[in-house]
Amino acid sequence: MLFAGLAISIVFIVIVARLLLKDFFPQAVLLIAGIAMLLAGNFMKQSVPDVEPSSGFVLLDIFEFIQSAFSKTNANVGLMIMTIGGFVAYMDKIGASEALVKAALRPLAFLKNYPNITAVAVIPIGQLIFICVPSAAGFGLLLMASVFPILVNLGVSRLAAVSIITGCTSFCIGPASVITASAVEIAQIETVPYFINQQIPIAIILNVVLMVSYFFVNKYFDKKDELAPIEIQEKPKTSEAAPSIYALLPVLPLILLLTFSGVFEVFPIKLKIETTTAMLISLFVGMFFELVRTKNSKALFASFKVFLDGMGEMFKSVVSLIIVAEIFASGLIALGFMDGLIALSQGVGFNAKGIGIIMTLMIFFAAILMGSGNAAFFAFGPLIPNVAKQFGVSSTSILLPMNLSASMGRAISPIAGVLIATANVAGVPVMDIVKRNLIPIGAVLLTLLIYHFGLCF
Repeated sequence: MLFAGLAISIVFIVIVARLLLKDFFPQAVLLIAGIAMLLAGNFMKQSVPDVEPSSGFVLLDIFEFIQSAFSKTNANVGLMIMTIGGFVAYMDKIGASEALVKAALRPLAFLKNYPNITAVAVIPIGQLIFICVPSAAGFGLLLMASVFPILVNLGVSRLAAVSIITGCTSFCIGPASVITASAVEIAQIETVPYFINQQIPIAIILNVVLMVSYFFVNKYFDKKDELAPIEIQEKPKTSEAAPSIYALLPVLPLILLLTFSGVFEVFPIKLKIETTTAMLISLFVGMFFELVRTKNSKALFASFKVFLDGMGEMFKSVVSLIIVAEIFASGLIALGFMDGLIALSQGVGFNAKGIGIIMTLMIFFAAILMGSGNAAFFAFGPLIPNVAKQFGVSSTSILLPMNLSASMGRAISPIAGVLIATANVAGVPVMDIVKRNLIPIGAVLLTLLIYHFGLCF
């Protein structure tokens, strides 16, 4: 019965993957698949999770579980993610994100005579910006408007420039990342220690590998394709640029979280704030800056709608995905997917490392199929605490590489929003970007598996 549940789970996963590849709406696909698996699990004598006591009618229990998933997620991690989305939208509206990019790019002036080195030097700078502006598609378009013209005018080919820009989105880390928010919620740990102690050390190593790989890969492809850089001019600004001090605003939540995290003894008494609180404080600081700059109180009050719209957009695209992915994951649990996978792994001699590698690769390929690192992680991340408990390891030891591989897979997915959007702006085929990203991302994934599971696990 255990392996029958595993087999049925795999059938459902294959069906879901095919539907997503055919561009079916992911939330609906995951929700319906989750309900179907919960029903199938009930026929296999499995109860609907988190519905105690049972009503005695399985359909009622399932919809009770769906209601519980919506209310629980919205009250916890959902509110945090929506606040992040609203804050990012507001920073973009007032020009603070663009000011941050301009400030971060100033060190590249020293490398203006070395275009290929300048291109890869964008990667660590881009990663730092991505921590504060965590929307992959939005971040990619921001760099296309600011960094892309600079790189091309320095002598970097269009394809090399756009591949570097998409490569900057390879690692979803930091307190503002929705994958990070989901990971710490699943593992029941603090955000800032996870970011500082676990994400940063491995991200530094992976960024070095990414830089070296992109340098040689783009050099090879440019020579092979005989691509010459095409000079382009920056578009004239249609509105007044934000002051340079605005570059501090997108970074302010990170500063607040680090200062009041308890990791650093900054004050004689221990003060601590959560991610949502840091975002709200930073929002009102940004609104104060806008009031001083524009001296238009009516426009300032109206601009709050941008924050609310950003929250709503994040609910529609991300929080709803988390909820239905949780239902999908519960369906897999009801069918005994993880129990069967663990039993099968133990049968062939796999230990916690083996299961961790399997889950990391599964997330990676799921992200390529779905075009979304978020969807892949949300679907399989909730399965990990039970796995970790059975093998006697910490949840983060498996969640961390899954966290990173989810965003890596998105960077080589031809249906990922960030690749499609940047390719359209650059006027290049999406598949040409995928070809250039494939080797660097593959090298980084291999490094992640060797470093994490071979040396640190």
